[in-house]
Amino acid sequence: MAVKSHLRGSKPVVLNIATNDALAGSAKNIFSLMNYKNYYFVPISQDNFRKKPFSLMGDFGRIPETLMSALSHSQIQPVLNNE
Repeated sequence: MAVKSHLRGSKPVVLNIATNDALAGSAKNIFSLMNYKNYYFVPISQDNFRKKPFSLMGDFGRIPETLMSALSHSQIQPVLNNE
């Protein structure tokens, strides 16, 4: 309900992904949100592509930067980081 209220008021919603299923079953839902207005993502990458090939994890250290950027209605790039 909090997210719905934020979106109704055109306020930013910041999401940080941490899942072992992102590149399998959840990919469609995660990446479709990237196309919606007022959703902003903490930059994400695979945390261990050999042991967890479907995982994605947000960079927790970049949360403050993402929050400040979202308040200016700007998404940090790149969202997907291949480091």
